[in-house]
Amino acid sequence: MEPLDAEPGHEPEADAALQQSQWRNRTRLSSAAGWIDARLDAAGFDRAPWLAVALGGGIAAWFVLPSAGWWVALIGLCSLGAVASWSNDRLAEYYPFLRSSLLAVSLVALLGIALVWAKSELIGASPIDRPLVTTIDGRIIAREEQPARNRVRLTFATRLDDAGDAKAIRVNLPLDLDRTDYVEGATLRLRARLMPPAPPMLPGSYNFARAAWFNGLSATGSVIGEPQLKEAGDGGGFIASAQRRLAAHVRSQLGGSPGAIAAAFASGDRGAIDEADDDAMRDAGLTHLLSISGVHVSAVVAAAYFIAIKLLALWPWLALRVRLPVVAAAIAAGAGIGYTLLTGAEVPTVRSCAAALLVLFALALGREPLSMRMLAVAAGGVMLLWPESVVGPSFQMSFAAVMSIIALSETEAVRRFMSAREEGAAARIVRWLAMLLLTGLVIEIALMPIALYHFNRSGLYGALANVIAIPLTTFITMPLIALALLADLFGLGAPLWWLCGKSLDLLLAIAHFTADRPGAVKLLPTMARWHFALFIAGGLWLALWHGRGRLYGFVPVAVGAIALLTLQPPDVLVTDDGRHVALVDADGRGAALLRDTKSDYVRDNLSEQAGLDGNLRVLGDSPEANCNRDFCTATMERGGRTWRLLLSLGRDNVPERDLAAACAAADIVIADRWLPRSCQPRWLKADRRYLKESGGLSINLANRRITSVAQREGVHGWWRGGR
Repeated sequence: MEPLDAEPGHEPEADAALQQSQWRNRTRLSSAAGWIDARLDAAGFDRAPWLAVALGGGIAAWFVLPSAGWWVALIGLCSLGAVASWSNDRLAEYYPFLRSSLLAVSLVALLGIALVWAKSELIGASPIDRPLVTTIDGRIIAREEQPARNRVRLTFATRLDDAGDAKAIRVNLPLDLDRTDYVEGATLRLRARLMPPAPPMLPGSYNFARAAWFNGLSATGSVIGEPQLKEAGDGGGFIASAQRRLAAHVRSQLGGSPGAIAAAFASGDRGAIDEADDDAMRDAGLTHLLSISGVHVSAVVAAAYFIAIKLLALWPWLALRVRLPVVAAAIAAGAGIGYTLLTGAEVPTVRSCAAALLVLFALALGREPLSMRMLAVAAGGVMLLWPESVVGPSFQMSFAAVMSIIALSETEAVRRFMSAREEGAAARIVRWLAMLLLTGLVIEIALMPIALYHFNRSGLYGALANVIAIPLTTFITMPLIALALLADLFGLGAPLWWLCGKSLDLLLAIAHFTADRPGAVKLLPTMARWHFALFIAGGLWLALWHGRGRLYGFVPVAVGAIALLTLQPPDVLVTDDGRHVALVDADGRGAALLRDTKSDYVRDNLSEQAGLDGNLRVLGDSPEANCNRDFCTATMERGGRTWRLLLSLGRDNVPERDLAAACAAADIVIADRWLPRSCQPRWLKADRRYLKESGGLSINLANRRITSVAQREGVHGWWRGGR
């Protein structure tokens, strides 16, 4: 007999099975939550670095998500997560560490989104609407000398029209028109050709428009004719004047490329470094030595600390009454801050200085000087001041390198290998060199995905080159520069400058030798954002987690590596103006260009996005193309079919009937001009109207996928497509 409250056709056994299933699910959920809570409890203070990750994740999400609606939705989701974590009594009672972690991560991620959004609204500089040639009266706010490129870069504060707000613009002045009184604070009248800051030429290319937006630049361009000085300037103050005088003095004592690099080490002025040497340093994995960052600031701070504590120890009265490490740390901090200001206080230098100050603070307190918590504090400080740096290669590579060093040093095997023992000097040196090589390899592996994502290239032999280059720079070149500058006060610096030049000749020889080796540089087409996210997630897990659980970080890294191994170059690349088109060969080893161009900027962008080492030819010389003065037709075999392309070359009027017939016979039409509606290809018409909305294009024919700059940029302030 059925129960009186049973529904017709409903079995009591079904209710029991459902309740049992629900109980099992709750048990599993409770078990999972309990396991996570226990792991978080055991992690202790090691949970703190994940707050920096949450802050960076919120900032990165703002850049990746396309529009304000998405940003508001994510803020709402974080707010909901915070409220739910705070108000859930069950979490508070049974899983307190899980609750506090969810609450903190939600709030910090929300802070990251709000922070970068607010800075974009407050600091972002709207670009000028169109290219123009105009006369301006402006005050110089920054001066950057670039003798290697035969120019000086001047940044002005000016009004481009009487009713407009003040804008910052940057122009290139030929070196032969430069004068010593064109310094910060001076007011000039000049005629200039101005352009809006350039957006990415292709999907994945360098985004100068975004950098200009956060740097407050509304236009860039070049000076026409000779400027007129209207009011003298103060030279930007003592520090800017000292930096220029120091760079000029170093170059006067040491000529050529060694002098240019020595000036970069001493003052941060990289403008005189030869382009060929700069490329060799990049391909050899040594370009970090040319930018004042961790190596240089650490060398200055460590030298100041060592000298200070040794000299102070010679004063017994002081040594008995004062903690010398605290005094030495204060002196070293002053040296680090002074060096940072002298070399221009660029973001990487400030970041390195902040990290060095934290290390000194830890030493003064007798704590572990290098730890993930210290690194997280430094990263958090940088993100609070410069949230936009999170998506830049400088921030990512700097912190990835230091994080790799700390994670490696914390492993038990390395601790045992580097522990103190009774051995001879030779054995200690061999052990130290082996550790330096291992550290270089780990850093190289950690930085490779970042370099491939941002630059489409990565040096493969950088670890080996750095084994020699870093000690050479740290223990020989930089001390020689410091001693030579000190000896110059007494007119005795010449021998030291000669030795310094020889050490820099050796550094350049290492760079060129390494860069010239076969296979020294790995090139890849542009990777997708999800590829990069896999490497970042896996790397963070490997570095920040402890115990055997950290090995799970290899899973996303392995998936990302497999994805890169199967990565194929795009078949067609179209620049944002439609003038330059690259048809990539089926084997991915070369490409045909619609127009021959002498612009290294255009050729480099097309080569990098296709993962090519400059193997470019002109389409008109290819057997698969047929060109006249107005159009080129070309065929490509992809995905089991033949694709026909019609590419515009000239600007002459073409009879509309003939053009319509040619378009109808093509699958894809690409033009740098407006095409009539009667031009209807079978798949894609990318004319000026289309490209104005989309920006540059990357086309994969086999799966009929089109990737545009507009898709990657969304509706952020610096992207002007379609507006």
